[in-house]
Amino acid sequence: MAKLSALICAHNEEQRLPACLAALSFCDEIVVVADRCSDGTEAIARQCGATVVSGIFPIEGPRKHAGIARCTGDWILELDADEGVTPAFAQEVRETIAREDAADWYQIPVDNYVGDQLVRHGWGGSFGTSSVARLFRHGHKSWKAERVHPGAKLEGRFGGRLTQPIQHMVDEDIADMFARLGRYTALRAQDLADSGKIKGVADDAFRGVRRFFKCYVSRKGYKEGELGFLISLMAALYPILSNLRAREILRGRARALGTERPIATPAPLPLRAKAVQ
Repeated sequence: MAKLSALICAHNEEQRLPACLAALSFCDEIVVVADRCSDGTEAIARQCGATVVSGIFPIEGPRKHAGIARCTGDWILELDADEGVTPAFAQEVRETIAREDAADWYQIPVDNYVGDQLVRHGWGGSFGTSSVARLFRHGHKSWKAERVHPGAKLEGRFGGRLTQPIQHMVDEDIADMFARLGRYTALRAQDLADSGKIKGVADDAFRGVRRFFKCYVSRKGYKEGELGFLISLMAALYPILSNLRAREILRGRARALGTERPIATPAPLPLRAKAVQ
């Protein structure tokens, strides 16, 4: 039988990790990458029999690659600590990788929850996804070096989309959504500042409108009511805020190096003597 490894990257996830690991008993091994953890994440992972990779991984690509290097399975299933799977999902995955004509990688649908509300529509624009390429043969997936949402390279034959979803607790509430937007744009801003690929305000605005339309109309975010509108709005704000924060980073770097151009202030107008009547 094909050997299946589960890969989880976690940062201070002692509250959610036990349930996630318990649901992965159908895998032959579990590898947990403990990134800068200061809580009980590593201890919990070891108690559950997982292989633990401990270190400092500020960029997602190297974090994933460090975990992949410790996986010994023929197949790898990626999960996050805030995700879970059902027995039906486990059965479908095992049946899929056991087929003689199995492809090299598969898309998996995602059921996204905000609190206890299942939100099926409107995800996109770097603020969420309804389908992910998380099941693949060892050596057939690699990641780029971005800090957030790194591009992934998938090699080999695509096998289509599974039917059973991953269950993803995206946000606890609306406040959590805003906090996530702040984290994402801060990380994206660092990537933009490092690369110098910062867009202008007009381009940002155009991309924002396009993203809102895609999420709210094309991906039917309107069906989710207020949450659908909010998700679409945050997807639209993502590039705008990321670029604004990137410009802020560059100004800070320039000040530190003493190369920032001072803002020119106009010379005061000369006072005119009042005519004596």
